[in-house]
Amino acid sequence: MNIVFIPNIKMGDGRSNSYHYSVQSWQKWADQFDDITVIEWETPILDPTSFKITLQRYWVFDILEHNEIDYDQVLMVDADTIVHPNCPNFFNETNGNMGVVVNNGCFEWVIRSIKDWGDAVFPNQPKIKPWKYFNGGFQIVSNKQKEFYKTVQRFYTDNIKEITQLANIIKAGTDQTIINYLVQQNQIELTYLPECYNLQDLFRKNLLHINGHSWWRDELIFTDAGWVYHFNAIPNNPRHVDYWLKRTYEELYERNVR
Repeated sequence: MNIVFIPNIKMGDGRSNSYHYSVQSWQKWADQFDDITVIEWETPILDPTSFKITLQRYWVFDILEHNEIDYDQVLMVDADTIVHPNCPNFFNETNGNMGVVVNNGCFEWVIRSIKDWGDAVFPNQPKIKPWKYFNGGFQIVSNKQKEFYKTVQRFYTDNIKEITQLANIIKAGTDQTIINYLVQQNQIELTYLPECYNLQDLFRKNLLHINGHSWWRDELIFTDAGWVYHFNAIPNNPRHVDYWLKRTYEELYERNVR
């Protein structure tokens, strides 16, 4: 059985109010396959105010095994995503390796994050190449990466105080750049999947219609640009993450648009 693992922790700030649209889209997509099931993770292991959920998600194997859930491959995916109902079964495309998608978004943010986290935490490692830097919100893993995730857990646990301090100073991610460096350090074999499986930074790609800003018709043109839509890095405006999750889910799954 392959697992879609979606962290959806309510922090009391309203950020997760619309994440149920993401979960429902993944559930409906998975229903088309006999060997895929969706797990919505709602109970943190540690206090999220001191150990962020983006770090805790690397205990995914422990969470599944504690709940006696069998797995072959596991997609760990962010809850600000919607999957298209016609999305192919990407579990068939990993070649048994860790499956990731290059972070094709704000390259200023990526380069700054690589440099600052690298200088502070991995000074003896070569800097990650931006075109090899993957997004942490879509990772496919299996037992082949289980020991590596144990290494990641130990790293986070041993360095949580420094990581928290640096995150507030660098202001360019928490786990994402660290996991890229740890993959490089431990020589983990990756399969880079096409961007269609984690289409990110839609605003900068001119794929989100913003009233008063966009010159094209108010349509979900991004549904022709990929299969999984990641609503990250959207500037503050009335059409923020909640709007796009709800609208995309309704148009793809309730209006039977294909």
